[in-house]
Amino acid sequence: MTGWKRTIAFVICIISFFPLSAQYKISGIVKDAHTQEVIPFATLQFVGTNTGMVTDAEGAYVFDLTAIPADSLLVRVMGYQRTVMFVDRNLRDQTINFEISRGDVSLKQYEVKANVNFALILLRHIIRRKPENNYERLESYKYEIYNKLELDIKNLNTIKLSRNRFTKPFSFILKNIDSTTEAQPFLPVFLTESISDYYFQRSPKKTKEVIKASRTSGLDNESVTKFLGGMYQNINVYDNFIPVFDKSFVSPISNSGAVFYNYRITDTQYVHHHRFIKMNFEPRRKGENVFVGELWVQDSTFAIQKMSMSVPGDANINFVRKVSLVQEFKPFRDSSRWYLAKDKFIVDFWTPSPKPTKTIDFIGRKTTTYSDFVANDTAATNIFTEKRYPQNIVVADSARNRPDSFWASNRHESLSVNEQAIYKMVDTLQKMPLFQKYSNTIRFLATGYKPFGPLEWGPYFYLFSQNRLEGFRVRLDLGTTPQFHKDLYLNGYLAYGFGDDRFKGKLSALWLLKRHPRMYVYGSFTRDLDNGATYYDEVGTDNIFSLAIRKPNVPQKFMLIDEKRAEFYKEYYSGFSHHFSLVHKQFLPFDPLPAASLYPHHGNGLDPMTNMEVAVKLRYAFREEFLEGNYYRFSLGSKYPIVEIKYAVGVQGIMKSNYHYHKAGVTVSDQVKLPPFGSLYYNVFGGKIFGPAMPYTLLEVHPGNEIYYYNKYAFNMMNRFEFLSDEYAGFNIEHTLGSGIFNYIPLVRKLKFRQFWTAKGIIGKLSDDNKALNLDHGYPFKTLQGNPYLEVGTGIENILKFIRVDFVWRLAPRPLPDEAYERRFGIFGSFKLQF
Repeated sequence: MTGWKRTIAFVICIISFFPLSAQYKISGIVKDAHTQEVIPFATLQFVGTNTGMVTDAEGAYVFDLTAIPADSLLVRVMGYQRTVMFVDRNLRDQTINFEISRGDVSLKQYEVKANVNFALILLRHIIRRKPENNYERLESYKYEIYNKLELDIKNLNTIKLSRNRFTKPFSFILKNIDSTTEAQPFLPVFLTESISDYYFQRSPKKTKEVIKASRTSGLDNESVTKFLGGMYQNINVYDNFIPVFDKSFVSPISNSGAVFYNYRITDTQYVHHHRFIKMNFEPRRKGENVFVGELWVQDSTFAIQKMSMSVPGDANINFVRKVSLVQEFKPFRDSSRWYLAKDKFIVDFWTPSPKPTKTIDFIGRKTTTYSDFVANDTAATNIFTEKRYPQNIVVADSARNRPDSFWASNRHESLSVNEQAIYKMVDTLQKMPLFQKYSNTIRFLATGYKPFGPLEWGPYFYLFSQNRLEGFRVRLDLGTTPQFHKDLYLNGYLAYGFGDDRFKGKLSALWLLKRHPRMYVYGSFTRDLDNGATYYDEVGTDNIFSLAIRKPNVPQKFMLIDEKRAEFYKEYYSGFSHHFSLVHKQFLPFDPLPAASLYPHHGNGLDPMTNMEVAVKLRYAFREEFLEGNYYRFSLGSKYPIVEIKYAVGVQGIMKSNYHYHKAGVTVSDQVKLPPFGSLYYNVFGGKIFGPAMPYTLLEVHPGNEIYYYNKYAFNMMNRFEFLSDEYAGFNIEHTLGSGIFNYIPLVRKLKFRQFWTAKGIIGKLSDDNKALNLDHGYPFKTLQGNPYLEVGTGIENILKFIRVDFVWRLAPRPLPDEAYERRFGIFGSFKLQF
């Protein structure tokens, strides 16, 4: 017995030497619920106890406990909602990961009364050192970029989708739903990846990107690309203003940041022998274009190490629930300079719906990582002298054909299981006839076009219309698709008016000789009425919607036009382009416009209403961006003014052309960002016609508007064919203010209305010869006689997210006293879909 007792005592002694602290282990990571970024130095505490700790620089924590002191674990971070998780006191080893969301906690709640605000002192140091720390102040640099953009669908009702007869055939995609990485499940539907080399030169400023690999899957179409286009923009937190879609937000470290933000120093930590200071920031006032978040700054260089920020919920942005931006920087070699290492942009979108509970939410995630940074070296500048890379963005020939092995070895970060499944899922969908049927139906409703293999019909809204001259009118449009030819587009329509018993129509052909830079030839023949769509963005009468919005007591004016047109266009990488055109037109005016018989001809066989014109238009648009379609493209504008110069010559004696003249015109336009005061669009223009007396069809007929749909490019209080000029100069200004005065009206602020003002004016003259020829034929043509026409307006846009209302006053020339009040003031509506 004595031996057994000694043995038991010995075992007990040995066991007593084991560390009892290892009996219970709780570990995990604290992340931002929206960005999925780890949160360093977050405070964790067992509820109701003094037991706690702080996460490390990677957002991780580990508790080694002899006993679990409470069944609830609390995490606290300045600027975030307090979050509590349940702890199972019976488990020896458990993992508890926190995903915490930003809260509405004001920094004023933690304000400490002091004579000095140390956060503002720190801000001044950061601003003072911005020229040294901003990587764009380097003479040159290059790096490799890996860019990944993913679109996910949230709040899917999987039960209804799997039972609905329309969506049941696609229920297999629900297997890709990710329910493990986030608190709310989501379905990945779109993924694009690219790997490229980026080059920067400061003086003269040049940038170039060579895309070495590109891979796209999911909803790869123009609509999605346009919807997510704003996410591809580059963001630099050292700039005074940061672009978020089409808005400019004040940077937290802007030179004027103290005017827009409240700041507070909330933490100090040492990492790798470097001291970092955490500073939180929040808006001073509601509704302004600012952020809420925090930044970490190194205390010796005052360089930003990391900045995390979100757009407040009361910001005036449409179709967006939440926006988060994260930028991380790493020291370069000697640690005195920092370069951008990681960039994240996460957006929660929502789709409009009559029932708020029926909306579908999307998450757009853009992640960009940077590696192989080289600064102030010829490796970053030599490429600008190479002629094989004339464009700013170059796609390598092999970029779209990289094998899976290339991506596996060159991605900066690996894809998740769900991301990898997108490629297979989309291939399966695109091979399903039912999916193609649904896609074509949605496309038809949205665009008006219905494809049938190599042909397409549409748009459908031209099918029926009615007007005073033709009565009831029907029209059929047909065109070709890329299945017919990827570079040749044939289009035409046939129309018939039951009132005038006439057929009308058009045939056209566009041949794209080159897409980048663009070069094409175009030809067309048209015989149809001038339906009031002479000017860009003008709503014509040849559709089913215009009859309901015509101004009262304003007769429609029509001319039958026979037009033959030939064009050649060539664009250069510099942004310069030239456009040559040869146009032959024959006009047949209808009452109340003056008839052709009232005008003389200048030779046997010549027609007073027939004209041939040769023209050249020179255009310079530096770094203009476009959204490409199958054949045509849509301009997204340029950061610089766009200049156009046009010169035309009338050719007399050919094909009954009756006039020889010269026309010259110039236009300068630009969209200028004026943060924080919105944006300003301006267009200044002028022109002159040299030659003999000519009919009104060849003079400058200033653009008027005879319907209550607002036209940005016309004079809305002027009627069509009201004023004639052969010498003119004018301007068009529109200043969009954003929330404007509505931001200071509490109840109205929630509606997110936006304010703007407009001003349009023109001065014109008409020669004595042209007056004698045009002003005495029974139609009340007018001339400005060197006096200005001026109209101003203001209004509200973003009503119900897409409605705009304009209030427009005509200031000069004043209408006659006996004219109706609507000749001096008008209310116009329009639709404008924007973020």
